[in-house]
Amino acid sequence: MSKIAFITGATSGIGRATAVLLAQNGFKIIATGRRQERLKELEKELEKYTDIITLNFDVRERDNVLKAIEGLPQEWKAIDLLINNAGNAHGLTSIEEGSMEDWNAMIDINVKGLLHVSQPIIKTMVQHKKGHIINIGSVAGKETYPNGNIYCASKFAVDAINSSMRMDLNKHGIKVSQVAPGLVETEFSLVRFKGDEERAGKVYENFEALKAEDIAELILFMATRPAHVNLADVLIFPTAQATATMVNKG
Repeated sequence: MSKIAFITGATSGIGRATAVLLAQNGFKIIATGRRQERLKELEKELEKYTDIITLNFDVRERDNVLKAIEGLPQEWKAIDLLINNAGNAHGLTSIEEGSMEDWNAMIDINVKGLLHVSQPIIKTMVQHKKGHIINIGSVAGKETYPNGNIYCASKFAVDAINSSMRMDLNKHGIKVSQVAPGLVETEFSLVRFKGDEERAGKVYENFEALKAEDIAELILFMATRPAHVNLADVLIFPTAQATATMVNKG
């Protein structure tokens, strides 16, 4: 029987690559995201591999999240794998110059959004005494860096939630894991720099960054370990990267 994977932020980057790879490896997919047109494109692409449902919502909007999850067909409600991927960075400025709008977006998406999705799914996992949650964190949740302030704080929160979640759900036999990537070439920097393609592109110049597919392969590996094995917390860098801020660009 195919396992059901629920993936947030599935319309681009790591989320999309993960949805594709899991579908190709026999998982049924519940793909969620804010951009309906991209969800339709993903559904069309993946339906040749597996059964897929798409849910269009913003993780910040708790009522819409709950409505979407509660509205799943009964045979789709016993979710085996939750991948909390939705997240964004907004701005890269010193804290005295920061935007409250950007700060609220990062806290609401990266922290509160993760909780909005997780809790209703966890309740069902607890009932079944099984499941696996993979939270997508960041090296920014392991070490801070200049001008990272609130983004780092939001990812430190994900790191703490991941550890606490693993402790709380241990008694129910539920696996909880985190993937903490370094530099991955996706739309991340384009969003952070408000659509400035030139500035975003410079982040990935003169070295080979990780690709979304690299993270997807790691997630697949984690999700397919034997029942007694849990890769609890994995920090993954491109070879050129040594810390959040140290990158060998030749």
